[in-house]
Amino acid sequence: MSALDGLRRAIAEAPPGPGTLAAFDLDGTLIAGYSASVVYRNRLRNMDIGLGELLRTTGAALDTQFRGADVGALMDIAVRGLAGRQDDELREWGQRLFRQEIAGMIYRDARGILAAHRRAGHTVVMATSATPYQARDVADDLDITDILCTEPELRGGMLTGALASPPLWGPAKAKALRDYADRRGADLANAFAYSNGAEDVPMLESVGHPVALNPDRGLTRQARRSGWPIVHLSKPQRGATPLATARTAVAMGSLMTTAALGVGVGLLTRNRQTAANLVGSVGPDIALTICGITVEVEGRENAWSHRPAVFMFNHQSSLDVLVLGAVVRRDVTGVAKKEASHDPRFIPVGALLDVAYIDRSDSAQARAALAPAVEKLKSGTSLVIAPEGTRSPTPRMLRFKKGGFHLAMEAQVPIVPIVIHDAGELMWRNSLVAHPGTVHVSVLEPVPTQGWTAETMEEHVQEVREMFENCLHRGHR
Repeated sequence: MSALDGLRRAIAEAPPGPGTLAAFDLDGTLIAGYSASVVYRNRLRNMDIGLGELLRTTGAALDTQFRGADVGALMDIAVRGLAGRQDDELREWGQRLFRQEIAGMIYRDARGILAAHRRAGHTVVMATSATPYQARDVADDLDITDILCTEPELRGGMLTGALASPPLWGPAKAKALRDYADRRGADLANAFAYSNGAEDVPMLESVGHPVALNPDRGLTRQARRSGWPIVHLSKPQRGATPLATARTAVAMGSLMTTAALGVGVGLLTRNRQTAANLVGSVGPDIALTICGITVEVEGRENAWSHRPAVFMFNHQSSLDVLVLGAVVRRDVTGVAKKEASHDPRFIPVGALLDVAYIDRSDSAQARAALAPAVEKLKSGTSLVIAPEGTRSPTPRMLRFKKGGFHLAMEAQVPIVPIVIHDAGELMWRNSLVAHPGTVHVSVLEPVPTQGWTAETMEEHVQEVREMFENCLHRGHR
């Protein structure tokens, strides 16, 4: 049994319910790297750090790294450098840095650990020495409601340059967790705590289930002496390695070859649907196999129990198209944004499936492009659509658009939610390269649309969106 499997078993065997806490450090624990480094790189690029602050920061960082000093001096310098900034401005800045860099640093398996705690009904909290501007968006993306962090002092919505309380580092973080447990009436003897750094030994010693997650050398030594579990998570795969690039190129070539073969079959049989079914049944399987990607499907029977249907999926990656093909397979067409009509990877398959391309900036054109889809649904051809309309930067979903819901209502066919859990971890949002691994998919029960009206549409959209959110929240099994 791997260390990660052992951890999942320990979580499942712990007392269920909100009285069991799971506290997670941020930097190096939930994300591969340090959010402060992202902040400083951004400030340096924007010439937002003076020479004096840079020298003071460098000196304090060396003291922390080599002399074991706490981060108090670093935090004081960092917060003083933001004096006079508005809280709202810094919140927006934090969101931007999260989308651009920090989102791509989240450990894939960290989501699985969090999901295991949620399935057990545990209370999850983030405990970090970082500021809210570094921590809040990561917590939101990971569905962590409560954050214990280092708070800057605010007056009238503006940073004063001072800290509201000491940095949450070492014993201070352990005390913050004890106080949090007391407020919730939770017993720390049943609690889990996760960290990568030796500075968090006081917090780890305060709980019944300490876990050295991606530990540094100091914490590794302490964990071995204390008999604590040591778990290493694989770093996020964002770069384009030569092997992954080659495999992806061959896979895309095989998909285009299959599409060309399908066109030939269509011409010979004079039947576009036969050709499309051939490509849909064979092409994705071949391409995924070449890429080294396995698709594990929970609830596969729901993809076949009610057809035709409008299949809706959460969209995070170009890999989604292949994953959907492996699940839905035949008698289906799709709706895609206009930009995809110029993507050479998508053009052959899009033409064969007679995909409807919509211009999101032109609502009248979008409605006109969707109109023939109702007739296709009524004639027995299912439809695949991403209700978000575009790829989200992380598994956290964007707002749902109503077009696909109106189509299902007009055609009187069910909506089948397809929840893709981790395609974005193998092929990042704007990447052209896929990495080997497993994508987990949950096909939820069909949602009937009989009795829907335009007046009640908002409620139905929210109902389906909550199905996606709940499934993503609890994770795959």
